[in-house]
Amino acid sequence: MRRLLLAATAAALVLGLGGCGGPEPVAFAAGTTMHRLQQSGHIRIGVKSDQPSLGFLNPATNRHEGFDVEIATIVAEELGLSRKQITFVTTTSAVREDYLVQDRVDIVVASYSMNDGRRADVGQAGPYFRTGQQLLVRRADRDVITGPEQIRPGRVCSVSGSTSIVTWQKLYHTVPEAEQTYTRCVQRLLTRSVDGVTTDRAVLLGYVAQLPTKLAVVGPVFSADAYGIGYHKGDRAFCEFLTAVIVEAERDGRWREAFDRTLGQAGVPAPDEPQPEPCRD
Repeated sequence: MRRLLLAATAAALVLGLGGCGGPEPVAFAAGTTMHRLQQSGHIRIGVKSDQPSLGFLNPATNRHEGFDVEIATIVAEELGLSRKQITFVTTTSAVREDYLVQDRVDIVVASYSMNDGRRADVGQAGPYFRTGQQLLVRRADRDVITGPEQIRPGRVCSVSGSTSIVTWQKLYHTVPEAEQTYTRCVQRLLTRSVDGVTTDRAVLLGYVAQLPTKLAVVGPVFSADAYGIGYHKGDRAFCEFLTAVIVEAERDGRWREAFDRTLGQAGVPAPDEPQPEPCRD
């Protein structure tokens, strides 16, 4: 039976990890977010629902799955909560900060790139994953469109509220077509209303895994992105708890297991586990 000691507040808090049949009761310092969530027996987690292998609502099972969902579930387990005690809330790129500020979710684990602009409104713990931006094209066009330079203005799609749009504008000086979801961008790619979709490589390879005869990722990685767990700004104790959970999951192998059964299955190259940054709150 594993035990993890986290000094997330001045008072020590002990987490019992569920290596033998589910989460054990945990004890947290009164007044902390961890204590509140544990006592409520419930956590609301914002995730994506349209990113295969990362954050995806499987229509066949009506079950959320993917690497982000696995990380979210590990956080819940460390609070002493089972998956049945999680409410997954579909959270598009454009509303991630809003959902935290409006208290519609307790945390966000949704391919949420860490940056100072977002940290003006919310907290971000991590990173728990590093990736980079690339370009998705129709497989039949991969010898013609070999990278971003071959994309004509107005012929690339990304998602409103994402860092991918900002990065593309800075590097290639055109404005991508904006949609609410990457699935909608991929649909436009397949119907030829755009010639490319740009976002993080991990997201794009998930779509390739679903449609390997129709889609391909081309060109170099042209950004460096780090995914963090969003939380309510100013909650230093909760940030330190989330950071310690990431560190422990990497140490004991749960991070690698989660990657192997999700992104690993989609063909994402096995990365090194990232070292989380110190909390800023």
